[in-house]
Amino acid sequence: MDGAAAGERRPAQYRGGSVNRTQVPLVVDLDGTLIKTDLLAETANSFILAQPWRVFQLLAWLAAGRATLKSRLAQASAVDPSTLPFNEDLLAWLREEKRQGRCVVLATASHQLLADKVAAHLGLFDEVLATRGTTNLKAHAKRDALVARFGEGGFDYVGNDRADLPVWASAAQSHVVCGLRGLLQEVRRLGRHGREIAGGRPPAGAMLLRAMRPHQWVKNLLVLVPLMTAHRYGDATSLVNAGWAFVVFCLTASSVYLLNDLADLDDDRQHGGKRKRPLASGNLGLAQGWAAWPALLVVALALAGPLLPWPFTATLAAYFVSTAAYSWWLKQIPVIDVLALAGLYTLRIVAGAAAIGVPLSFWLLAFSMFLFFSLALLKRYGELRAVPPTGSVVWLRGRGYDTQDLGLIASLGGAAGYIAVLVLALYIQDEHTARLYTTPAFIWLACPLLLYWVSRAWLIAHRGHMHEDPVVFALRDRASWAVAGLLALAFVLARVVA
Repeated sequence: MDGAAAGERRPAQYRGGSVNRTQVPLVVDLDGTLIKTDLLAETANSFILAQPWRVFQLLAWLAAGRATLKSRLAQASAVDPSTLPFNEDLLAWLREEKRQGRCVVLATASHQLLADKVAAHLGLFDEVLATRGTTNLKAHAKRDALVARFGEGGFDYVGNDRADLPVWASAAQSHVVCGLRGLLQEVRRLGRHGREIAGGRPPAGAMLLRAMRPHQWVKNLLVLVPLMTAHRYGDATSLVNAGWAFVVFCLTASSVYLLNDLADLDDDRQHGGKRKRPLASGNLGLAQGWAAWPALLVVALALAGPLLPWPFTATLAAYFVSTAAYSWWLKQIPVIDVLALAGLYTLRIVAGAAAIGVPLSFWLLAFSMFLFFSLALLKRYGELRAVPPTGSVVWLRGRGYDTQDLGLIASLGGAAGYIAVLVLALYIQDEHTARLYTTPAFIWLACPLLLYWVSRAWLIAHRGHMHEDPVVFALRDRASWAVAGLLALAFVLARVVA
């Protein structure tokens, strides 16, 4: 429809170029527009995580219609509007329009119960139109409701999706929360293009990769430790198997990170740093997260089955099940949570040994368990230390600790780190070590290096400068890289120097 036709069909008070826009109701969409997420996906995510055994109930509700599905989920799942990722640029503009006396209306395909909660939280809207009964207020249904309420061309509309095209076609002016170039072109062709508002989602591929946390893949280098400690780095088959084990663990770990972020959504949104994660921030859709995590797991298992020994695949399965148990339950139980984290690190070493077919070393398992227990406690200490001081005891949301526990966590973590160094010292005196290394005495150099690194890490944490994730800290810390290099040199010297 061209501009002239649009002018002919508008009410007389909106024709011409001298329209006072404050007299025209401003209607705004909710999902993907005012908020960066979708409330249907939010309620489905909450429902599945709280009652996974009822997942097939969603299909029965959907078979009765999308309006029924939305109604059931709205009644069964709680949504806290204060934690939702709002489009702040759009919200600021809406508030300015409201300040100038404009009527601002929320019109959404989300259920009325949820839309009313959002409206009550913002205190911005004069009216709320939403899905209720058997009417799913989307696309043409939304257009018809708005035309019935305000007349053809009697409102401005803010949307973000192709489903909004029928609404824009009947609006006096079309405002778009920046989306796909093709969508913008279609809106411009309607002849009533208004604002292009920032705040749309970044490219999904980039956000998915970020949600997979590739920087955390460095943890999976632990699967290579048995290759090094058994001195099998000269064996081609062992090298190939260890390489595939690393790849498979990276895929599995990324699957777990996505699942964990879906489970921790509400907690992450109330966390200073974690609220910026792709799923928590709304930059990656929850539906995309639910599609990606099982796909990554399936690919990992498909690679592990034919390429690696069955004990490795069994260990991988144990890792995934343990991580899922941690995400759903164990992370809320104090001490058990850090033991579980330490165990997950150690499982990587167990998997590495299974991949190349070498027996597990008692010394290696003991050393890793104490060292990773210390690092897990360091993680909890950093999270607690980051809690803003309020003058009273504050609980760490989603975990079983409060700020009174800082001193105890530090003492336990430091002690565990020192015991790991003691295990290393005892390993040097073992007769098996004498057969593996030409001059085991050089390994003694590793003991003060580790004592220094553990002590320094906890000192930094005590001063409040430790990153909440010790792995991120180590990757960014030059001293940690220097210690790692010197540790490697000590073991090389023990191997080659007669």
